[in-house]
Amino acid sequence: MILLQVGFAGMYVVAVASLKRGMSHFVLVVYRNVVATAVMAPFALWFERSVRPKMTFTIFLKIMGLAILEPVLDQNLYYMGANLTSAGFASALVNVLPAITFVMALFLRIEKVRLRSLHSKAKIAGTALTVVGAVLMILYHGPVVPFPWTKGQHHDGGGAQVGGGGFLQGTLCVIVACVAWSGFFVLQSNTLQSYPAELSLTALICLMGSLMSGAVALVAERRNTQAWVIGFDTRLFTAVYAGVVCSGVAYYVQGVVSRQRGPVFVTAFSPLCMIVTSVMGSIILKEEITLGSVIGAVIIVLGLYALIWGKSKDHENQVADVSKGAAAAGGELPITLAQTNGNGKHELGNTRGLVFDVETPATNGHY
Repeated sequence: MILLQVGFAGMYVVAVASLKRGMSHFVLVVYRNVVATAVMAPFALWFERSVRPKMTFTIFLKIMGLAILEPVLDQNLYYMGANLTSAGFASALVNVLPAITFVMALFLRIEKVRLRSLHSKAKIAGTALTVVGAVLMILYHGPVVPFPWTKGQHHDGGGAQVGGGGFLQGTLCVIVACVAWSGFFVLQSNTLQSYPAELSLTALICLMGSLMSGAVALVAERRNTQAWVIGFDTRLFTAVYAGVVCSGVAYYVQGVVSRQRGPVFVTAFSPLCMIVTSVMGSIILKEEITLGSVIGAVIIVLGLYALIWGKSKDHENQVADVSKGAAAAGGELPITLAQTNGNGKHELGNTRGLVFDVETPATNGHY
């Protein structure tokens, strides 16, 4: 997850650089998902050819929903918002993602809160701090904060220089994108329970996202056919980089981690992305970082790590509950011999529904 956030930070910077040079964000989303599909589909077809579950109508509807939430809504709205504000501001505002995901998971009963426990209070306080930090970043800009690497640079303008209307519109786009992204994480976690094939699910999401975002782009850019033409420049690099790292690899890694630790844990690593993006944006894009963004980002980081601490305690309690259950059963699983088949295999079963096949020598009927 840490390496994935570094990859996202690079995408935020190169994407904003391409958008500010005139690239259509609708076209970028289409090319990004086409590249991701082309890269991930061969791996899915080969590595999951024998374990891929059967496609059902319900799973297909969930994949359609995932494609609408992430490739279509989230990516288009985020790119639009980042172009209207700045890469650093947009990546910092994305830190409300864990709080939105936590509230959504709590509403859907994926997360549990016990008001008497300290770690549950930490999760609630962390969510509140995250929202407060995001609101502060929106309402207060303040003076530009000089950093050592910005001395002597001529800034092209960042979030503080954007017109009020454009800045507010960009902020709203990023917030709505975060809501859509949170919904994607929750739905992805639910889909993997009935379709436990991360590579295949990733390829299908990118494929459906390509088709849907392509239809949106054809309508949005119907009068500008030149927007579809890209050469061997930053626009091509952005599409390939975002498709491989931030769609293909990211969907797969997030799916694996989400199955193990839940969607809230997956979204709790965004502060690292914000820090890397802000530094890279001020160096490469010459974006200004205001005092309000710095203070808001610090509050968001404090809230997020309170949320992470609470989630870690939840995981420890789950492990402890499993250990207590095993201890109550006498410290070991009750295993009984069920039958012996003609191939020299003994099928062992137990009252907890676990079944083992144990190979034994054909000439020896005992263990």
